[in-house]
Amino acid sequence: MHINQQKYRELCEIERSIPFSSQAWWLDATVGPDRWSATLVERAGKVIAAMPYVKKTRYGFVILTQPPAGHGLGPWLACKDAKPTKLLSQQKELMTELIEQLPRFDHFAQAWNYTDTNWLPFFWKGYRQTTKYTYILPDLSDETSLWNAMQPTVKQDIRKATGRFNLRVRHTESIDEFLPLNRNVGTDPRWRRGYSDDVARRIDAACKERGKRKIFIVEDEQGQPHYSAYLVWDEQSAYGLMGGANRDMPPNTGAGSYCIWETIRFASTVTRIYDFSGSMLETVERFFRGFGAVQRPYFLISKTPSRALSLYQFMRSR
Repeated sequence: MHINQQKYRELCEIERSIPFSSQAWWLDATVGPDRWSATLVERAGKVIAAMPYVKKTRYGFVILTQPPAGHGLGPWLACKDAKPTKLLSQQKELMTELIEQLPRFDHFAQAWNYTDTNWLPFFWKGYRQTTKYTYILPDLSDETSLWNAMQPTVKQDIRKATGRFNLRVRHTESIDEFLPLNRNVGTDPRWRRGYSDDVARRIDAACKERGKRKIFIVEDEQGQPHYSAYLVWDEQSAYGLMGGANRDMPPNTGAGSYCIWETIRFASTVTRIYDFSGSMLETVERFFRGFGAVQRPYFLISKTPSRALSLYQFMRSR
């Protein structure tokens, strides 16, 4: 094991502010311990900045990227309580050191957490930024307020699901019961999963071991599943990580809205924030927004030093 990976593992054991998708155990589950490492900044023997990355080779190109599921990676910095002027100076210093420690690569691409808002040190090092969006419920403390904030159509769907169609939510411990629905996540090819069943099983085993996941199945009176959701959480937030639907069931039962509402209600008992995990698809954005969620931008940071790979990307975009 590389010394940086070992030190990062030790940091994850004590630092609760590191998001779940940047945790060492999450990287182990999604890509395996041999495919990731981290750059570190230490002062007086203490890690004060870190940036994990996944390393892979494709067609001879070295790519530094992120796991196939979750919220991406990004820099973690310990200097969050300083005054604004000092904070920016510290961020520049620490991020610069993290960047300079990265191994040689042909392409770099990572999506950051929406709480990471300063990418300027990366810009100064030749990186690019694309803005994407997620949607969150920033305060789960009052269920009545959450219900009142939802659009009327979502409330109607929930009432329809529980009344007219008599749907109910059931929890399961079996990832193999969830996966058939998850494979049918959507008919639009842009909805296609970016992970395999094996990755989903490894994620489930790691989350289950830590007591940080719950699987929701919405079913009818005959026990036929209509919709599913896979929720994970940490101390800061819950995340709608995966979902799925039974395409053989009628599409207008309100099962999706009902399922998500139940995940929100449960999330309020274990954490503070609900993150819908984002989507740039118009129909999905409208669905998330209907729950009263607020928009939060997050950054996709990239750099392609390889001229050959840059040309290939340009031709594909044309």
